[in-house]
Amino acid sequence: MNHDGYDPDFIRDILTRTESIAMVGASPNPARPSNGVLRFLLAKGYEVIPVNPGHAGKAIHGRTVIASLADLDRPVDMVDVFRAADRLSSVVEDVLAMRHRPRVIWAQLGVRDAGAARRAEAAGISMIMDRCPAIEYRRLIG
Repeated sequence: MNHDGYDPDFIRDILTRTESIAMVGASPNPARPSNGVLRFLLAKGYEVIPVNPGHAGKAIHGRTVIASLADLDRPVDMVDVFRAADRLSSVVEDVLAMRHRPRVIWAQLGVRDAGAARRAEAAGISMIMDRCPAIEYRRLIG
């Protein structure tokens, strides 16, 4: 897939079919982008599970934080990644180790790794990079 541009229908389809999201790198700090995006996605009706080992067991916007993707107790449709680009590869490896793999890995603004994308896509997982689902939701859905 060409990750320099995405067909709006492809993005819209992902956003409308997704119900549950594991957010890797979720932060309880309201100044962090992940905090605002988590709040936005919850307000739009998504089930969001925050993932952050430093905050495991605490709550962010009423959702209990888990330490890792391995701690998920149910399948999710999407893994939303708020980690630095040099960590995307390890997140993809964690996703590939999941018993129930998501349909989509979504890497936030500024997060790109072509090799990680190739590995995810070879495993049948769609990959979005350098985009924000909250921004795309507002742009394509309203």
